[in-house]
Amino acid sequence: MNRKILAMLALLAVAVASVGCQSISLLTVEGAGANASAQEHLAALRRSAGLSILSPDAQLERAARQQAEFMAASGRMVHTTARGRDFLTRVRGNGIEGAAAENIAYGRFGLDGLFSAWMNSSGHRRNMLDKRFTRFGLASAKAGDRRYWALVLAK
Repeated sequence: MNRKILAMLALLAVAVASVGCQSISLLTVEGAGANASAQEHLAALRRSAGLSILSPDAQLERAARQQAEFMAASGRMVHTTARGRDFLTRVRGNGIEGAAAENIAYGRFGLDGLFSAWMNSSGHRRNMLDKRFTRFGLASAKAGDRRYWALVLAK
């Protein structure tokens, strides 16, 4: 009888502990955080505007991943992080100097929907077509059925 009670209590403790946890999973990406599809999307968008293509960059991916993970963990789509660090502080902390910009999004869409949404937003479109930028990093994190995305662009 005591064994059954202990086993049930242990099972209950595991169940309670798991309810408080929020699952975050990173999108598996290649090429310094940008899979071939993302790189192709950006290249096509920039070529159609007569601009040079962007190169995937590990530093920018790290900054994008930090933001995507924070947004997924907090359930908020913001450009700041838990300690109130703004975008500029985060990119400088990752060794990124010069001009930089960030696009963020959340939803249940894949890359096609993501880039379509950004292109239909004047501010996001302007960031992706900024001729000063030569590099990018894309990352996402998932919380529940929602995926949070961050794209960091820089010189």
